[in-house]
Amino acid sequence: MILCGSALGLVATPPVTVVVDVAPVWAGHAVGFSLLTQGDQQFVAFYAADRQMTVGQRTLGSTVWKFKKLPSAVGWDSHNYLTLAVDRDLCLHVSGNMHCVPLIYFRSTKPLDINSLVQVPHMTGNHEEQVTYPKFLRDPKGRLVFYFRDGHSGNGNTFFNVYDEKSRSWQSLMDTPLFDGEGQRNAYPNEPVLGPDGRYHLVWVWRETPMAETNHHLSYIRSRDLSHWETADGKPLKLPITASTEGVVVDPVPVKGGIINGGSQTGFDLQGQAVVSYFKYDAAGNTQVYLARFRQGAWASVQVTDWQYRWDFSGGGSLEQMAVHVGPLKVADGKLTLAVSHLKYGTGNFEVDPATGKLKGKLPNTEPHPPAALGKVSSKFPGMMVHWASDTGKPLPAAIFGLRWEALPANRDQPRPPPWPEPSMLQVLEIPK
Repeated sequence: MILCGSALGLVATPPVTVVVDVAPVWAGHAVGFSLLTQGDQQFVAFYAADRQMTVGQRTLGSTVWKFKKLPSAVGWDSHNYLTLAVDRDLCLHVSGNMHCVPLIYFRSTKPLDINSLVQVPHMTGNHEEQVTYPKFLRDPKGRLVFYFRDGHSGNGNTFFNVYDEKSRSWQSLMDTPLFDGEGQRNAYPNEPVLGPDGRYHLVWVWRETPMAETNHHLSYIRSRDLSHWETADGKPLKLPITASTEGVVVDPVPVKGGIINGGSQTGFDLQGQAVVSYFKYDAAGNTQVYLARFRQGAWASVQVTDWQYRWDFSGGGSLEQMAVHVGPLKVADGKLTLAVSHLKYGTGNFEVDPATGKLKGKLPNTEPHPPAALGKVSSKFPGMMVHWASDTGKPLPAAIFGLRWEALPANRDQPRPPPWPEPSMLQVLEIPK
């Protein structure tokens, strides 16, 4: 049973999971929101009921939020997620609502203070007219790094910037883009993952056109500083990386081979070595999950599922929902585990044989997760789904935070005719570890 204290905006689910109401949000289509916890301050970035970009702030333990409306509103594009970060001076950075449009970026002039957020029209002033996929991360020095695509799907380059707190300015992290599509394609990189070896590990696919079926060639590089990159066997790479760069291909999946951008993950085995999990079509044309490891100078892939199902995705725009999802390989209690989700076959956390890479059996889910009741849609509007976002800030020792809201799925970035659903309540979940 969920005990609701609507007057307080607080919901408690036994034994200790807590849900705090934030504000009503736009529910007409799926678009990503952001949550960041820094010390005792928590921030959320979302599109309010009127579609206006909004940032909220509260002190942990309180249910009272303060809000800052920003001069940007979302249309129907599900690419236009929002992202938050803090620099080493604890000033807040906000970016988002972009799909091949000029940079949209805000920065606070005071530490941990949303009321001091101001729009900054440029970072470096270069390659900022057709921005998509903004992401923040930190380099080994703790500096704030921002990376993004400039251009279009099928024709774009990936750039990295780094922030200097003293001058309150950005500069290019490298003299060239990291990925150069050469006017013929673009790379779809995942976020660089910091591994147990102290290196950042990055996987991507290339795409030839705006059509999702033209993804191809799963590839991998690694770096100690996000500036200098190398192959899996340690050979330095000359930047920018192009489709002809040698030594980076994990699996030469062809166009229409069933691989999708964002569908691959980097994890690590018991020895701390990188393992890439992904899906593509098998010889029979069915979608299968694979694990790839670099051994004896070459990448080797193992098929770990035997599904009689083909996810035949195609076309442009945001896909409504991923029919197949695979997580990164993880180490838990001395075992290798892999989370796999499938619309037809269900979801599970599986043990992986460390010698063969094959799935051994389904494991119970022991990770912190919200109560099952919160995964159920409460709206009566047809087609509504529950959406989640994890905390990108520093987690507390005894709890993790997440966002929950309800909205219709993506609609290929096209307007939906009315009627539209009523706004849903954005909520912060505090889940015990």
